[in-house]
Amino acid sequence: MAYLILSNGKIFEGRRIGANGDRVGELVFTTGMEGYLETLTDPSYFGQIVTHSFPLIGNYGVIEEDFEGKSALFGYIVREICDTPSNFRSQYALNDYLVKAGIPGLCGVDTREIVRITREEGVMNAMICDQVPKDISFLRDFSVTKAVASVTCKEKQLFPAEGKEEYRVALLDYGAKRNIIRSLQKRGCAVTVWPADTKAETVLAGDPDGVMLSNGPGDPKENTGCIAEIRKMLGQKPVFGICLGHQLTALALGGDTVKLKYGHRGGNQPVKDMQTGRTWITSQNHGYAVVADSLADRGAETFVNANDGSCEGMAYPDLDCFTVQFHPEACSGPQDTGFLFDRFLAMMGGNSHA
Repeated sequence: MAYLILSNGKIFEGRRIGANGDRVGELVFTTGMEGYLETLTDPSYFGQIVTHSFPLIGNYGVIEEDFEGKSALFGYIVREICDTPSNFRSQYALNDYLVKAGIPGLCGVDTREIVRITREEGVMNAMICDQVPKDISFLRDFSVTKAVASVTCKEKQLFPAEGKEEYRVALLDYGAKRNIIRSLQKRGCAVTVWPADTKAETVLAGDPDGVMLSNGPGDPKENTGCIAEIRKMLGQKPVFGICLGHQLTALALGGDTVKLKYGHRGGNQPVKDMQTGRTWITSQNHGYAVVADSLADRGAETFVNANDGSCEGMAYPDLDCFTVQFHPEACSGPQDTGFLFDRFLAMMGGNSHA
């Protein structure tokens, strides 16, 4: 047996899965019914212990082709893990991946109660362990730090366009999901991926047609260096920011961000388009939000969360820049907002080549 200990003192007993060893992290939950591989390999989960609200996880096994990056989460909690996956693409069972990736986890716990506690009390720290410590006060001292530096690439990477090259895009990697690159490639974009701490002058020296600011983990305000470099690039080239890139852009323009009570994580997040009134279903993974009012004199709010009214998108027309909090490149989906990549291409001077 093993235990999940919450910083509020609540203890859950379950069965150990994945890697051995104790681990402390920030406890969050995701509501996706599928896409567990994308969750496990999304660098944006750095420092977090992820709980799935859907009860059965692992039923289609592990398919490495679907990975979004290198796993960065600190722990994994499920109600039931499937030991006998059934899928023609499956390469091996989920628990084998957890062991291989060094991710400790638990199954056989009441994930409904864990999610309910998180919703009511907010995100809190937790620990996966084999023995319950007498004193758990240390849990409250944990915080996710140096998140972007821990997941960004270490050197420049080049990805060619699929078919004829129409545009060259510079992608700042704050923890980028691979499907951002693939979504650009299939639209005729050659992509140069730069480490998060790359200077604006270096990025612009390559004369890209546009700049992508990727998703990533942690508190956006921690990334003062990245914010300063984004400030230099705004207005120089068309810019499209996703998730953390959305937040960093707001901070670069003097706006503010706040930590949400329990964040938005899952593939069923409704977002209202402020221009058309249409509601899109989106995939999201974030714990912070932009304060739209803090940017009232610099940009326009373009999308809002239909559940809590938080900011989901901003446009800065004078700077040829727009950003969104959700993931238009989402896999396993939904992919309703993939048109935003086409909007980015139009800003660079053309139309979609998909």
